[in-house]
Amino acid sequence: MIEITRRVTLPKDTNLSAAGVTVSTNSIPSAVSAGFLKSHLSIEWDSARFALQALSSPQNLASVLDHTLLKPDATRTQVIQLCHEAAEHGFACAMVNPTWVGTAAATLAGTAVPVGVVIGFPLGATLAASKRDETVRVLKLGAHDIDMVLNVGLLKSGTSADLAAVAQDIRGVVERAHGSGAIVKVILETCLLSFEEKLRASELALSAGADFLKTSTGFSTGGATVDDIALLREKAGSRAGIKASGGIRSLADAKTMLQAGASRIGASASVKIVAELSGQIAALPASGGY
Repeated sequence: MIEITRRVTLPKDTNLSAAGVTVSTNSIPSAVSAGFLKSHLSIEWDSARFALQALSSPQNLASVLDHTLLKPDATRTQVIQLCHEAAEHGFACAMVNPTWVGTAAATLAGTAVPVGVVIGFPLGATLAASKRDETVRVLKLGAHDIDMVLNVGLLKSGTSADLAAVAQDIRGVVERAHGSGAIVKVILETCLLSFEEKLRASELALSAGADFLKTSTGFSTGGATVDDIALLREKAGSRAGIKASGGIRSLADAKTMLQAGASRIGASASVKIVAELSGQIAALPASGGY
C-alpha cells in the first residue's frame, strides 16, 4: 500500500474500480467523500483490471494511446494528418515536436484531444533554464501534455548536488506546467540506467511532482520493456501514471505493457494498434518508428 500525500492524477469523478485502483478502507469512517478517498487513502494499482478495461473496446484503448510523430523530418502535412487521426479515434493526445505545437493546437481546436509535446528531447542534456523556457512557450502555444527528458548524465553522475539538480530540473518544468493546468511525463530513458538508477530516477521524478513516469524517448538504444514497466509501477503505485514508449508497434505489444502496469502507451502505430483490436488489421500496412 502507498499513502497518497500529493495530488492524484485521477479526476474526481473517476470510477476507481474501473480505473484499476483498489482502495484500502481499514479504520476509515464510513461517511467520507470520494474526493477524500482519492486524496488521502492508501491505494494500490490493479494492472490486470486496468488492462481489461482498456482492452474492452477500440475506444477505450484509443483513450490510453498517445498518437506520436517525433521524426526530425516530419512535415506539416504529416503533423496535420496525425492530428486528424487523433481526433477521429479519440487518442489520449497528439504528440509532436515543439515546432509543431501551434499547428497541432489549431488543427485540434474544437476537439477533445489535447496536444502533447516533448521537452529537452531527446537527450535531456539542455540547460534547466532552457527546459523551463521551452515549457512556458509551448504552453502558450496550446500544449497540455509535457513529456520532458530528465538529465541522464547528471543522474548517472550520482553526487548529492547532481541529484538535487535533476530534481530541480524536473520541478521547474512541473511547476510551470501545473500552473497552466497541464501535466508532465518524465522520460527516464531506462535503457541507459542501471536498476538502482531507475529507482532513483523514479523517486526524484515523483518527489518533484511528475504525473507520469515514462520509459523512453524511442531514440536511444532501447525502448519499453515489461520488466521496466513493472518496476516503475511498483515504485509509483498509484502516485503517478506509467507511460510505455519505444518499440510498441502492435496490439500484442500494447497489451503486454498494459498488463505489466502501464496506464499510457506512446506509439506512432496507434491507428494500427486500434485497428487490430477492432479486427480491421488486414486493411492497414505495418508501421514502424517510435
